Amino acid sequence: MDTIEELNGTYFYKGIYNLSAGELFFWVFLDAVHEQLNVSDLLAAACIVLGQPERPTRGKPAGTTKGTSIASEMSRRYLNIELPFRLPSLTNASARNLKFKYVNNLGAFVGRAIPVLGWFITGSDVVTIAFKATKNYNRIARGNDKLW
Repeated sequence: MDTIEELNGTYFYKGIYNLSAGELFFWVFLDAVHEQLNVSDLLAAACIVLGQPERPTRGKPAGTTKGTSIASEMSRRYLNIELPFRLPSLTNASARNLKFKYVNNLGAFVGRAIPVLGWFITGSDVVTIAFKATKNYNRIARGNDKLW
């Protein structure tokens, strides 16, 4: 293990001396972030960015999100398939209200799902990082310094 306890009640972690419990958690948390981030996080960021409605579009009905995304344009172009049923999807506006919009075009569904996938990957990473950081910190910390 990379940590040893100092005599005056502080911590030593990977070459950093005299750390308080809060400072120790900070460094353990950064290590968990470093360990977690990988190619899937680049994919998540790309999905989120490509799913933002930054492209101009023709007039749309009132109450809809202005503009369209690159993901939506491309998926509608290459997956322009009408389905015999409707699929639930979220847009920026409907996600705020947690209200699904239903579409029967496969391209529209995929275009709207791409940023949701990015946010899901990001959320999963945040939960994983928090869990690992807390677990590793509690393995190192003493007594009342432990979390939970």
